[in-house]
Amino acid sequence: MSESLRVERVERLNLVLCAGAVAASVPLVSPGFAASVAAGALLESVNFRGLVRAGRSLFAGSAGGWNAGWALRFAFLALGIGVALWLGAHPVGLLVGLSLIMPSALIEAWRSRPPVDPAAPALAPDDPGWERWDPWLARERDPDEDEERAW
Repeated sequence: MSESLRVERVERLNLVLCAGAVAASVPLVSPGFAASVAAGALLESVNFRGLVRAGRSLFAGSAGGWNAGWALRFAFLALGIGVALWLGAHPVGLLVGLSLIMPSALIEAWRSRPPVDPAAPALAPDDPGWERWDPWLARERDPDEDEERAW
């Protein structure tokens, strides 16, 4: 299958969530609101697709136009939002449609997490090594830093 036609799992999940949101908003709110949700979902789908393709090229080592593509993607998104609002889209519906990628990305990240290894080495809960670990920096604390913080 061609690279441009391949649809990622997160994009398929996003399509399902967007279709559900549009279908639910027709009877619950109004058809105009549903059209605004659909417009926002279309904008965020195209934006996310561009982000995925740009990220692929960046991590493949061919990030020639990364900054220009990044700026252009946001410019087109802002233009699309402006046009949708100018055409009379409901702002809240547009925002809901634009925001639907977040639950899709979180659900997909949760589904593709690595399995928990029960045999993985771990410190005992009362081990003094826990006191040397800095959770904010994800590394062991330097003894000099502890002395600086004491005063």
